[in-house]
Amino acid sequence: MEVFIERINVSDAEDLYQFELENRDFFERSVPSRGDDYYKPEIFKARHKKLIEEQTQKGSRFYLIKNETGSILGRINLVMDESHSIGDLGYRVGQIHTGKGIVTQALKLLLEDLIDLEIKQVNAQTTTNNIASRRILEKNGFEYVGNDEDYFEMNGQMLQFVYYAWTNN
Repeated sequence: MEVFIERINVSDAEDLYQFELENRDFFERSVPSRGDDYYKPEIFKARHKKLIEEQTQKGSRFYLIKNETGSILGRINLVMDESHSIGDLGYRVGQIHTGKGIVTQALKLLLEDLIDLEIKQVNAQTTTNNIASRRILEKNGFEYVGNDEDYFEMNGQMLQFVYYAWTNN
């Protein structure tokens, strides 16, 4: 399946809200919950609007991962630091789209988009139990940096954050 990444815009709000609702339980099995308030329609729309403003004002990039028909398969984000030379990566894909290489393709597209920019480094973190996410990062040239010293509990498991970095050569 071919995938595309498109920056979020105002017209994506309703479809993105439905995507998040449909996948909430799935996401919360592998990442900390965003909390109940996130899923209230008025709060979601306000946060969506804020992301669009941040994308315009701070240079951060918030993309939707879509297929050829325009359906949302996932999200991929790059939150920029104030100097715009380092970004923090985040991504998620809907449950029915896991294991199909969608995030690997989307991340490749995002990194290609960064080649001509002055972004020096992209940082990413995942958890010790998220092997699929670690593979996605490694397939796209991210290098393992290390594990957090502290453990935290999520869904009855003691986990650590695992850190990766990609350098724009």
